[in-house]
Amino acid sequence: MSDRFKGVQNRRQLFVGILRYASLGLLSAAAASVFAKRCRLMRDGKCINNGLCNGCEIFDKCRLPRAWSQKQDLRE
Repeated sequence: MSDRFKGVQNRRQLFVGILRYASLGLLSAAAASVFAKRCRLMRDGKCINNGLCNGCEIFDKCRLPRAWSQKQDLRE
């Protein structure tokens, strides 16, 4: 009789699995929303780094006025 139920999970394992995958789904949704917001801000021409050009990861490609003036200052 016990051999029959060896592969069956109990209620606690079921709830742990549900919580694990639900939290994984929420974390994935949050990461996707942050990524989508960043892409939207870049497409709209808004600064994604709160105006701090120093150390920005897209400084070389940025076409915002503050970045342009900072690039010109670096050239001089």
